[in-house]
Amino acid sequence: MNEDRIQGKWKQLKGQLKAKWGELTDDDLSYAEGNRDYLLGKIQERYGLAKDRAEEQLKAFEKDLH
Repeated sequence: MNEDRIQGKWKQLKGQLKAKWGELTDDDLSYAEGNRDYLLGKIQERYGLAKDRAEEQLKAFEKDLH
């Protein structure tokens, strides 16, 4: 899913993101506001993941959205 579509559907995606990564706070998601790089960083931080592992998980999440 490209960044424009993510930004356009952000409110809908927030619920799905919280379901997948429950440790993300509402503030995290508000600040991310469709910014994939910020979101990726927060996933890394909250779950203690290496960048490549967080990237794999986020890509899998995006693929499941299709």
